[in-house]
Parts: sequence; C-alpha cells; structure tokens
Amino acid sequence: MEATKFWNMHNILGKKIAIFFLLTCFIYTAGSAQAGAGRDNYNYREFQRKSYYFGLSLGINSSSFHLDKSKRFIGNDDISVTEAESGIGFNLNMIANLKLGDYFDFRFLPGFTFSERTLEYTEVDMNILKTEPLESVFFELPFQVRFKSAPYKDKRLFVVGGLKYSYDVASNSSTKKTVLKFSPHDFQYEIGVGMQFFYPYFIFSPEIKFSRGITNTLIYDDQLSQSSVLENVMSQYFTLSFHFEG
Repeated sequence: MEATKFWNMHNILGKKIAIFFLLTCFIYTAGSAQAGAGRDNYNYREFQRKSYYFGLSLGINSSSFHLDKSKRFIGNDDISVTEAESGIGFNLNMIANLKLGDYFDFRFLPGFTFSERTLEYTEVDMNILKTEPLESVFFELPFQVRFKSAPYKDKRLFVVGGLKYSYDVASNSSTKKTVLKFSPHDFQYEIGVGMQFFYPYFIFSPEIKFSRGITNTLIYDDQLSQSSVLENVMSQYFTLSFHFEG
C-alpha cells in the first residue's frame, strides 16, 4: 500500500511537470509564429526600461502535510498507521515586481490559496481507516527574490526563492468541524523554476514551485490519540502558476 501511494504521488507530480512543459512549448511556438521570421524578437528591451511592474498570477496546487511521528506512536494501542493524502486546489495572486539590476527581481505576491488535504488513521482494534479532511482558504503574503538568465530572443529562464506567511481565514468557520486543531498561522519557504516570454504588451511566465512549512501547525492535545501520535505537522505544496505581467 505504501509503495502504491508513493508511485501514485510521483505519477501526479510527473503529469504536472509534463503539462507545464507542454504549455510552455505551446506558448513559445504561438509567440514565435506571431512574431514572424526575420524579426529580432527583443520585446524585452521595452520592459527593461521599467524599474517596476505589476501583474496577475493564476495557479493550481497539490497540497499535503509532512508528518513527523512522536515517540508515543511506537507502542500506542489505538493507531497503527498515520498518513497524509494530497488534494488539488487553486491560487489567485497579485504581483508587484521590483527590478534589482539586470538579473535580479524582488517580488511581492499577495493573494489567496484554496487547498484540500486529508489525514488518514488506521485503528489497531478494528483495522478501520478513518479520514480527517481539511479544507482551507489561506490569505498569503509571499516575498521572493528571482534570478534570471541572460535574455535570448524574448525568453529568459529563472529561479525563484523566498518566504511566505499564510493565514487560514476559514479556521474559525462554524462549518469547519475537525477532531484535530491546527494553528491558522503558517510560515513556509519556497523554491521554483520557470521561464519568461516577452510579448509586445505583456510578459507571460509559467512557473513550477515547491513550498514547505517551517513551523509546526498542529495544536497538540494529549487527550486525543490522533494528536498524541504526531510530533510535527508541516504543510507542503507543489504549485503550477501562470504569471501575466506588464
């Protein structure tokens, strides 16, 4: 069962990466055809004159938890297996980009992330699988630094890294009834790669990014078996984003 879930998770990630590169190739091909042969395709020069610009980002995410089991997990009489299952969500962010020279940018992307994650427990006595679904709406404040390659015919590769603060605005909802309790506050680090395509009126940038929590979001309760067998519960995301800037 563990091997099957591991294989399925990597199949999902592989499909996302494949979709990312297929869309990138499609956009590039369409842009090249539109530009026509014989043009130098240096639309980026117009954007290089700007010290800052703004935009919009749309994305889809696969969210889950990274679990660290506690010492009480071994030998406990209630739960034999604890796992985290991923779910699909989407992102909507604004973009503010400030140039730091020719190759670096400072980026601020406030917005919302809608995510769905599940914790699974298998009880020892009856060998019953129980699930704890967690649906969240996060207001996020990501701060990033981006390093870009030298431009070539309206294309630039880039890598990005940074920190992000998230607040679950749905944490106090009366409809959110879960056994485990989690802090609405979360801090994460982010790393990603992507490519810029410069068009006459905007920049299109597909990007794939990994985020991992650096703080424990679980509110510990030693009266609950589901809580006592866990030491740390940290969020993690794979996000495929499409940035439109200009």
